[in-house]
Amino acid sequence: MVKNYHATTGVDEFYYGVLNAEETGVTGTVPERIKFLQEISVSQEQSIEKAYGDNKVAEMATSNGTVEVESQFHKLPIEDRIVLFGLEKTESGLYAYGANDNPPYVAAVFAKTHEDGSKEWVGLPKGKFTKPEQSNKTKEDGVEFSSDSMSAEFMDRKVTGFSEEKSVIFGRDEKGSTAARDAIFTAVFGVAYPTSEALPTA
Repeated sequence: MVKNYHATTGVDEFYYGVLNAEETGVTGTVPERIKFLQEISVSQEQSIEKAYGDNKVAEMATSNGTVEVESQFHKLPIEDRIVLFGLEKTESGLYAYGANDNPPYVAAVFAKTHEDGSKEWVGLPKGKFTKPEQSNKTKEDGVEFSSDSMSAEFMDRKVTGFSEEKSVIFGRDEKGSTAARDAIFTAVFGVAYPTSEALPTA
């Protein structure tokens, strides 16, 4: 086996979709893309639980928590905020936060890019996003662009091809290949990777 040691140098192609009632895929024909992803981290709390006897460790077991995701975008469009955070929107175009907001279960996929043109795809089968902190600053002598962040927690879900439920899925494509990308979109979203013809024109 030839191992690849090329490090990640960027992130791209963040997609999400609201899970259908059966959790076999997402609602709609194509997942939604949020452009201009700047940073994203995926972590899972993991601990080793120990049982003792005869003054020593008798057995150890691994305890896994939910998967935590922190992401930052150049801008989170209002349309995506309404969906991801479960906000109510009025006919006049207003939207609001409230105590009874209940964000939907969503699936998400993004790509980690490498300088050799290869990509590592990351799939998150089932989770919920939470509302970000609102922070703004006055304009001073120079121009500074703001950014929007959001957090999420993802849990296990049954994914075709795996014998047990999973919370994070990975796949790697060499430059010019789309096999892993296509497989991860089908597994996580239940639909094919959206081609330019399938994407909305707006």
